Amino acid sequence: MFEDLFYQRLVQLRMEKGVSARDMSLSIGQSAGYINAIENRNGFPSMQVFFYICEYLGVTPSEFLDEGNHHPAEYQEIINDLNALDAESRKNIKAIIKGLKR
Repeated sequence: MFEDLFYQRLVQLRMEKGVSARDMSLSIGQSAGYINAIENRNGFPSMQVFFYICEYLGVTPSEFLDEGNHHPAEYQEIINDLNALDAESRKNIKAIIKGLKR
């Protein structure tokens, strides 16, 4: 079960970032076919490489494994932007979001 989640999340997050498996492999210091092999269920990365993968994708390991969080890098960017706002601006953004949900 968790194995399936890992493979699915890797593909999902890589595609969301818009990079090829080859480019990602080379960017994290691995051979050109490394990510493709993992996505084809030929093993798992070491813990160190998993951390490189998360860093490259812009997510924490927790966010990577959170299947309910469909866009973790985007959500983190939004949270960072919200944290830079003052209380009144955050309140206004909250009201806008609630209005959009209707």
